[in-house]
Amino acid sequence: MLRLRAPSLTLLLALLARPLAAAESDLPALPIAQSNNAVAVVELADTTRLYSFMGLGAGKTWRDIDRHAFEYDRTRGTWQALPPVPVERGRLAAVAATAGGKVYLFGGYTVAEDGHEVSTPEVLRFDPVERDYQSVAGMPTPVDDSVALVWRDRWIYLISGWHMDANVALVQVYDTHRNRWRRATDYPGVPVFGHAGAILEDSLLVCDGVRLDVIAEKRQFSATDQCWRGEIDHQRPTRIAWRQIASHPGPARYRMGAAADPERGWLLFAGGSDNPYNYDGIGYDQRPSTGSDRVQAYDLRLDRWLELAPLPQPSMDHRGLLRHAGRFHLIGGMRDPQRVSPDVLSFRPTAAPEPTPTAH
Repeated sequence: MLRLRAPSLTLLLALLARPLAAAESDLPALPIAQSNNAVAVVELADTTRLYSFMGLGAGKTWRDIDRHAFEYDRTRGTWQALPPVPVERGRLAAVAATAGGKVYLFGGYTVAEDGHEVSTPEVLRFDPVERDYQSVAGMPTPVDDSVALVWRDRWIYLISGWHMDANVALVQVYDTHRNRWRRATDYPGVPVFGHAGAILEDSLLVCDGVRLDVIAEKRQFSATDQCWRGEIDHQRPTRIAWRQIASHPGPARYRMGAAADPERGWLLFAGGSDNPYNYDGIGYDQRPSTGSDRVQAYDLRLDRWLELAPLPQPSMDHRGLLRHAGRFHLIGGMRDPQRVSPDVLSFRPTAAPEPTPTAH
């Protein structure tokens, strides 16, 4: 077990000073602004807990990449600072997933003062009851800005993502019962990072992301509007039958939040930006990126997209979308113009209002 340091007094005081709720949310804001953070939700016997781990602080420089962790307890109704994630340096683009009542944190990348980035292999298991972290088997191929999907509360699928200097098409599967990795059917689309995905029963969906092209020895990053639906084999967790489906309406978006809505049989995609960017929110094309307020659902039964009512405000730079108490929540992220935010954007999926008829 790893030795932990107690939360700083500064963070605890910040928590106490933070108002209980932002105007657009039914959940209180985080104690500090945090973006590109790994998020998770855990259902316990007596309460529900939401989590935010690591990410980018308000300054948006390499110095502002943090190891902070926070927990929201539904019973208490407040966020509390947890022991920092026990890694040597802060992480961006890590991803979290919940299985068996534990939260698993996968990789991410570090940024040095000179801008050098390294994809990290660490996998940590966080115990919500003991509030401690343990190291488990590391990723065979370290990836960041990946998608993590949980099947049958046991297997966690890491789909595509960035590895050191290029995207990979790998689907790496972690068995939480046996603490070991296996390789599943590769992602058939163009390898990407910053994509989004969700899973419901045996069906998963992965959309969008950023591709890398090398043209005349120059590296170019561009959004891609691909969407791939996969069906996991009941008998062989490493076998996925993929098929491409129609992309959601509108432009491809980078770093959306995504989650399943089991009651409706929907997979939801919310927020993001149509202009891929570096971690400070400035696009690879040097234009400032802006967030989207779009919320869209893919209906698994009808195999079609639905346009839903928009977010309370545009938002981008998310690593997940959390379902809690019948609503969905984007924890932190960036609000226009590229402002790292502590706020929680919450919404209930509803159909978009019909356009008002115009008089002739």
